[in-house]
Amino acid sequence: MKRLFTVALFVAAITTCSITSLAQSESRDEVLKKIETKRAELQALEDKFLAASEEDASAYTEFLQQPDTGITRLLPRETFDNKNTLTTRGGGAYYSFTRRTHEYGWGTQIGLEQDSLSVTFAGADYGMLARLGDLPLSAISLENPAAKFLASYEPVAEEQQARSEYRRFSNGVKVEDVLFKTHQPAIVNNTYVLRGIHYSDSDVLVAFRIVRKDLDDSVVILWKLLKKYPKPVLARAN
Repeated sequence: MKRLFTVALFVAAITTCSITSLAQSESRDEVLKKIETKRAELQALEDKFLAASEEDASAYTEFLQQPDTGITRLLPRETFDNKNTLTTRGGGAYYSFTRRTHEYGWGTQIGLEQDSLSVTFAGADYGMLARLGDLPLSAISLENPAAKFLASYEPVAEEQQARSEYRRFSNGVKVEDVLFKTHQPAIVNNTYVLRGIHYSDSDVLVAFRIVRKDLDDSVVILWKLLKKYPKPVLARAN
């Protein structure tokens, strides 16, 4: 009898503990809120990691007060993409000057891989880059010969033509001793002009300068938007 009473007390104690534990356990909603909080914290850390340093931003305060300007960082794709280090799609190797995001996808206008800059696009989207050498970014306007060529360029309207233009600029197009390509070497203290054509999304002309390279091979770029065009549209195939 005494043994049965002891067992009953034990079962009751276990049941009470289980009920108390269940009452004290977190609900799924509470767990979800914690996940959202952690994700926001992680995103803030990634944004900080991808941003230019405060010293870099301070050095160009006057320039950055102008409209349509910015400063950001590109990470080398071979180091950070697909390494499960960052949650940002593309590993911080890409940037959109129109959306102001490193997230690879619609509107991505520049990428960095193996010390090379590229207008890395998908589908029929394409673009071209010109390296102007050690010229001050403030000196680049639509009157610059390279910028003038890109400003006057008319995007093609058919997919087959767009793919042909991508191949043409992949091989390189030289105009008045300036080489326009889909890829250019990433060189510190060099200035570039870029035209990025994204059908049904954006079409922009951007000038930028690599102002620094870090030990992790990431580069800090200072940029300004020279011109924004109407969204290009591809003609439907018959």
